[in-house]
Amino acid sequence: MNKIVKLLITTPIIISLISSCVSSGLMSRMSHSERNDVFTEPPAEEVVPAGYADVVMKASIKTPLPGYYVLEPKRSLNYPFLINIDGQAVTWKVEGHRNSTPEYVDGKAKYDPEGGEGMKYVLQKTIRLEAGSHRLFFGLPEESYYKTVDISVKSGGLYYLEFKPEYRYKTVPARIPTFLEGLNDFEIVFKEIKRQ
Repeated sequence: MNKIVKLLITTPIIISLISSCVSSGLMSRMSHSERNDVFTEPPAEEVVPAGYADVVMKASIKTPLPGYYVLEPKRSLNYPFLINIDGQAVTWKVEGHRNSTPEYVDGKAKYDPEGGEGMKYVLQKTIRLEAGSHRLFFGLPEESYYKTVDISVKSGGLYYLEFKPEYRYKTVPARIPTFLEGLNDFEIVFKEIKRQ
């Protein structure tokens, strides 16, 4: 009986350690470029050359204020977002801003996953890609989180790609998602938009 209890206690810890090591290795590998001709950051208002398309990328995350968790490692002031498209990698470091979103409106709980005091990091970049299909790796090294998405763009097109954070659930007093419990996943929104 004691062996079963020990096994039930140690198995999740071992699985967590192994997955963390795998994720760290993948992050390290994906942060190095094998090519440098896949995408560029175009100057504002530049006409898109034939055979290329622009993608407006947005991603955000809200984290607890420093000191919220007793044993939390110290975070840097700038939050890294890792992007790797077809072998070309870039890590954009985004400055955080203190964010206070109301948890209650008119005395009633608002149930906003980003409700409360925290640090908000918002990445917004426009990149230019050759028309065609591409594989995009999106990673958050500080969270050991990554996601891969395939996108396809047409010549002269303008696209919007957003990574919307989904947070883990707290259970007391109600089962609602909150940034204070950490990141669970990202919802991906990808669509073509009309040029103005």
